Amino acid sequence: MVSNHYEWAIGGKLPTLEHHSRAKHEILGAYLSAYVQTLVSVPHRDEFKLTLVDGFSGGGLFTLAGSSQEMPGSPLIMLDAMKEAQALVNQDRAKPIHFNVDYFFIDKHPGATAFLEHTLKDRGYGAQLNGNVIVWNADFNDKAESIIQHVNTRMPRMGRAIFLLDQYGYSEVPTDMIHKIMRTIPGSEVILTFNVSSLLTYISDKNDRAQKLLTGAGVPEALRGRKIEDIKMHEADWRLFIQSCLYPELVDKCGAEFYTLFFIRSEQGHGDYWFIHLSRHARARDVMTKIHWDKGNFFIHYGGAGLNMFEGLGYSPSLDTRNSNQGQLGFGFGDTERRLSVDTLMEQIPSLVYSAPDECVVFNEMFATHCNMSPAHAELHKEAVSKLRDLGEVEVVSASTGKVTSARIQGGDVIRAPAQRVLSFPRDLGKK
Repeated sequence: MVSNHYEWAIGGKLPTLEHHSRAKHEILGAYLSAYVQTLVSVPHRDEFKLTLVDGFSGGGLFTLAGSSQEMPGSPLIMLDAMKEAQALVNQDRAKPIHFNVDYFFIDKHPGATAFLEHTLKDRGYGAQLNGNVIVWNADFNDKAESIIQHVNTRMPRMGRAIFLLDQYGYSEVPTDMIHKIMRTIPGSEVILTFNVSSLLTYISDKNDRAQKLLTGAGVPEALRGRKIEDIKMHEADWRLFIQSCLYPELVDKCGAEFYTLFFIRSEQGHGDYWFIHLSRHARARDVMTKIHWDKGNFFIHYGGAGLNMFEGLGYSPSLDTRNSNQGQLGFGFGDTERRLSVDTLMEQIPSLVYSAPDECVVFNEMFATHCNMSPAHAELHKEAVSKLRDLGEVEVVSASTGKVTSARIQGGDVIRAPAQRVLSFPRDLGKK
């Protein structure tokens, strides 16, 4: 997962992995292990099939900035995450699940792929090369079609693949290519980096540059015809305004039903970029959101705590307690933010229920409809509904019995307005 033009040479010095890139690596490994465990939770499954694709793989090894510690790149993280998931899934099973995973590692720089093959052999994966582990020295866009065909031939009923596309800028992978992946592989996911700071640095009205940059990024209509000077003159934070226009347009052009975004700030001053997870299933999005909270020691976000927000989830190396003695700043993913998220959802969920047909909603449908614009995962939504039930503001009808229940909320349960409503007063969201 390479976001810079690193160079690898067998026997040479390893490229430096900066701390913001280590954060991405941790998210990648944690997500793959957690999501696979979610997918294989069916008791009688015998085999699990998946294709993992790294479109900008690099050479597979780094040295961590400020130390001599050797760090794995994204290809090794993918391989190790599958080993970890397989061990965790099978530890209590009488009949182990067979993991049938294919890997495609692609990079257009020949030095990177040569070093990666050397590294894979050195790490014990040599026998798998040209089998279920493929290394290609090529441009990802030239190989994407053959990978799509491979996935759909291998899994014709429900192709499942995760594409990691860590491009250097913002236009190396066209949105129409991502849209094709999302539309033609039913179980596809894309993890995409987008250097929004680079785009904002060069965007201007001169020589129609803004429109050319937006078209190159695959979002030609993001600003709806507004000029950059007009935005700078009339918007309090013009950079945030443009980002709030770009993000929904980008995910729409990519064809993703569900999405979440990390906002990452590089310590070298190269600016800000997005780390976007695109998927077709709410469950995948929910697992990624839980990772945000699990990694709350160094991720923050700007935007509101509840629904209807422009979601930007951020990492700044200065806030990572492993790199400095500074405490957390901003809205992070700690206990305070958890309480604020639940309180805010408690303010917003009743209006969703009361405005729905027949004043009732199925929990899973409510979550899937609104989750993209909230930093809260499903368990926090359930906690908010449970507290609203205790206050008498909603009732929960069990999906299994059809009766009002006080049991733990399940995905198929119906949330409805009570026959007799209690008076509702604004809550003090600052209370703990």
